[in-house]
Amino acid sequence: MKKLPKLGCACEKHDLSVSEYRTSIVGTDFTSDKNAEVSIIQCRLCQRIWLNYAFEFPDSQESGRWFKGIIAKKEVAEMKPENAIEYLENLPWYICGGSYFGNKEVFGEGKLNMDL
Repeated sequence: MKKLPKLGCACEKHDLSVSEYRTSIVGTDFTSDKNAEVSIIQCRLCQRIWLNYAFEFPDSQESGRWFKGIIAKKEVAEMKPENAIEYLENLPWYICGGSYFGNKEVFGEGKLNMDL
């Protein structure tokens, strides 16, 4: 699996400060009752553009998770919330994290872990 070149950049983590990125909301993915927030994040430092998908099961502690993967600038305008999972699953790799993953960032590939 090809992994993100480690630049030591803040965008490699999830807990970015507002001054480190620009964001635009794509919308909410209501499929499968996930109510996931889908957004585009561009790092102000390295200029990489990320597709971010985040959700949490309301009745389950430590179920929060996010997935983010590099998205090409030309694909940003075409992205729709309901297409985000498929897009991320077709990338060679993505980064995921959140309380479900012990609040650590890990690399993933293929199918997103969406189970409770």
